[in-house]
Amino acid sequence: MRTPIVTSLLLAAALGGCAGAPEQPAGPERLTIQVVETLPHDPAAFTEGLEFAGDTLYESTGLAGRSTLTAGPAGGEPRTTATLPSPLFGEGVTVLGPTLWQLTWQDGFAIERDSATLAELRRVPFQGEGWGLCHQAGGRLVMSNGSARLTFRDPKTFAVTGGVDVGRDQLNELECVGDDVYANVWHTDTILRVEAATGRVTGTIDAGQLRAKVNATGAEDVLNGIAAVPGTGDFLLTGKQWPVTFRVRFVPAPA
Repeated sequence: MRTPIVTSLLLAAALGGCAGAPEQPAGPERLTIQVVETLPHDPAAFTEGLEFAGDTLYESTGLAGRSTLTAGPAGGEPRTTATLPSPLFGEGVTVLGPTLWQLTWQDGFAIERDSATLAELRRVPFQGEGWGLCHQAGGRLVMSNGSARLTFRDPKTFAVTGGVDVGRDQLNELECVGDDVYANVWHTDTILRVEAATGRVTGTIDAGQLRAKVNATGAEDVLNGIAAVPGTGDFLLTGKQWPVTFRVRFVPAPA
């Protein structure tokens, strides 16, 4: 039989152990989208990368022999267009002030361009495939290659400087916002919000209602294009060969 003193000591130790246990991180926040505006989009554009620089929207498109990079107002005609020579296949794009980087898919190099004229400046080789690309404050590039890993690269040399594993395969088009990276997951209607420093997924965004709005039924007509609208909490979302672009807000999903 335990004495009252021993029982009290055991209870105190148990409570102390609970109080000192490390707090487990909360699961990913569940979000959905609220459509704010619908804008025209080139239905022939096989969208691979989308990013704003000021009020200029840059869009990189794929398909061998049909890949382009355009710059202009969202929903309007491009002011500037660059065509990639066949058989290059364009992928993600990110703008760094006077220059930008455009990925190629399986061609083994990234293209540095003048961001005003889109003229090619140089090509820098890299290993593996190129899928999505964005940059964080301070200039660090974040790149996806279709795996579950985000790779960090130097903005001047394109050399690898690190990376994190996210735990979700087929990460595609990327958008950097503060300390977070938003990533389309290929062949799904899901966008992940990822803590770039750790790779932890802090939010999952269901954008499935958009495919229904554009009647996108083809195997390749998938969600793939995400750009934060500067100065707002809104995003532009589109897909491969979609006739419209949606300006949306990410809001909590219904319980």
